[in-house]
Amino acid sequence: MGTLDMNFEGIEQQSLRTFTEKAYLDYSMYVILDRALPMLADGLKPVQRRIIYAMSELGLAAGAKHKKSARTVGDVIGKFHPHGDSACYEAMVHMAQPFSYRYPIVDGQGNWGSPDDPKSFAAMRYTESRLRSYADTLLDELEHGTVDWTPNFDGTMDEPCLLPARLPNVLLNGTQGIAVGMATDIPPHNLREVVAAVLHLLDHPDATGRDLAKFVPGPDFPTGAEIITPKADLRALYETGNGTFRARATWVEEDGDIVITTLPYQVSGSKVQEQVAAQMRAKKLPMLEDLRDESDHENPTRLVLVPRSNRVDVAQLMAHLFATTDLERSYRVNLNVIAMDGRPRVMSLRDMLSEWIGFRLATVRRRLQHRLDKVLRRLHILDGLLIAFLNLDEVIRIVRTEDEPKVVLMARFALSNEQAEAILETKLRHLARLEEMKIRGEQAELAAERDTLQGILGDDGRLRALVRSELEADAAKHGDKRRSKLVERAAAQAIDETELVTTEPVTVVMSKLGWVRQAKGHEIDPNTLAYKAGDEFQCAARGKSTQQAVFFDSTGRTYSLLAHTLPSSRGQGEPISGRLDPPDGARFVGVLMGDGPEKFLLSSDAGYGFIAPLEAMFAGKRAGKAVLTVPEGAKVLPPCPVPAAGAAVVAVASSEGRLLVFPVSELPELDKGRGNKLFGLPPARGGLADETLVGVVVVPEGGKLYVQCGERRMTLSFNELREYRGERGQRGGLLPRGWRGVSALEI
Repeated sequence: MGTLDMNFEGIEQQSLRTFTEKAYLDYSMYVILDRALPMLADGLKPVQRRIIYAMSELGLAAGAKHKKSARTVGDVIGKFHPHGDSACYEAMVHMAQPFSYRYPIVDGQGNWGSPDDPKSFAAMRYTESRLRSYADTLLDELEHGTVDWTPNFDGTMDEPCLLPARLPNVLLNGTQGIAVGMATDIPPHNLREVVAAVLHLLDHPDATGRDLAKFVPGPDFPTGAEIITPKADLRALYETGNGTFRARATWVEEDGDIVITTLPYQVSGSKVQEQVAAQMRAKKLPMLEDLRDESDHENPTRLVLVPRSNRVDVAQLMAHLFATTDLERSYRVNLNVIAMDGRPRVMSLRDMLSEWIGFRLATVRRRLQHRLDKVLRRLHILDGLLIAFLNLDEVIRIVRTEDEPKVVLMARFALSNEQAEAILETKLRHLARLEEMKIRGEQAELAAERDTLQGILGDDGRLRALVRSELEADAAKHGDKRRSKLVERAAAQAIDETELVTTEPVTVVMSKLGWVRQAKGHEIDPNTLAYKAGDEFQCAARGKSTQQAVFFDSTGRTYSLLAHTLPSSRGQGEPISGRLDPPDGARFVGVLMGDGPEKFLLSSDAGYGFIAPLEAMFAGKRAGKAVLTVPEGAKVLPPCPVPAAGAAVVAVASSEGRLLVFPVSELPELDKGRGNKLFGLPPARGGLADETLVGVVVVPEGGKLYVQCGERRMTLSFNELREYRGERGQRGGLLPRGWRGVSALEI
């Protein structure tokens, strides 16, 4: 087999690292500059700018007849934007939706989506569109030398690098975008407020962000609603260019019903209905009877909530819904734009408006200079025409007799090339005597305009006054009142789930295999319930349906669940491990309930224990919390309730038939730990304990202690326990000879 000679002569060679770094960097810059972030100047992304320009080139002005949207999209992707037609059309739809844009740019006919589903718009072959009058503020000065032009993607025509916006559109309609390593979130604002801030900054270039906040107090959504964030937080947001704020739906009471009239920006009414209905199905809104959507053309948003009775606290109900549904929503703000130097930057409100004013002044200056150049060129030509009229006979003779009349005219009357060309192109009908008067009249008008233009261009104050007057005119034409009210409100609080549940006595039952259920009432006998094959009753706790049930496992960890959330006793329950995350190999040994002040004795068969309040055992996490420290090789004993009053005693029995009784007051109260020594067990030999504790209980004053030994059961009264009294940590006294194999203690 021959050898294949590889010749790389003339081919650039790069390492994979260098190539991939450059390729990804180029891609990143493309996404940032040409796709995701808006330009500060006109507030548009490239696709939006190209759509607006293509529509203007098609003659789709505000007063024109609508044309099929497919026609516009075809021009955009065929001439300027070589990307997918669906993405282009979606960008066009977004600019036409009055619930998405504060000041829509496109005027559409047909199905352009709805607030419930903004992407439910019809295909572009069905809809028609044209520009709105607001688009004039972006396009009117385009042909007046105000912007730079660049070749399109295939070099066959030019397109504007940006549009000469007369208004700070970047703030008015806002935008969202995700680039590589950065994003932008600019909310919409009110036109009159933003223009007022720009005018103030024009007159007072040193104005601070606090000064501008008086004119722009916050965003203004097209859908209304309330902005409930404090003014100080909004002001800080505009000073840094970063932050969050919250918007809340508005509602009124009508004949006892709650009527929601506006929704936060980009919130779907149907989704809110689903969220409320889900809570109703889960019986988390027992005070609500019905939910209706009565929205129509006259009332775009009208969601009706029907309380179950007139005793329902409507304000509390709405606060709960604000906290648990999209009726209240948080919005992120990141004023990240491509600045006038072509670099993306997060800007404060003041920096953004200040830099936009610089762009606007430069744009107006270019427009005036472009017009001045045209005026001067026309005056120059008129001067040449006037010379021709004053020497008409000589001009005619030269034209008739000379081989190169243009050269002779230029030499004879000291004319420029443009002047001589204009004279030679003059029609015979324009040689009338009255034409001289028209020329002199036009010269006077253009001379006055020239002086005015030169005066404005040479005086920064007059230039700023012109910009001010144009901004005021646009604000008067396109501005409107604020829709989103600024109302400081406290954060909404959800109704505690326990308040929504009927308080009734329940018994929580747990089997030895860890299956749990809850039965109504305290009279139930857990032993009579049905259990799975190989399973049996282990323990039970009595309490109320609104209380937490605390589960205790063999590693000393506790877990808590609301009692009413547990399965009914009509079935066999469900494994508690399905709701909790105990350590591997752990099993549940007890369940506790109470209002919180209750206390329990926690202990291990290694001879240590302490008293813990029930509230210290509540755990909000599935993994629970470590409460009792269990020595290696030891086992957890079932927890025992401690009476709140009386001279209760602790009874401790060992596997060798010893019983120790001491006052419960000798034990410390701790939230967690190993506890103190309960019983004097001998040290383990060979790693194994010869004697362990088999039971630890608290006997209330006047109570009885039951000692279990195999099948036999011995009863000791409270007075009989005195025979086994001792100090905590001692070994106690021996039970009668036949009771050495104690297996358990009960009270």
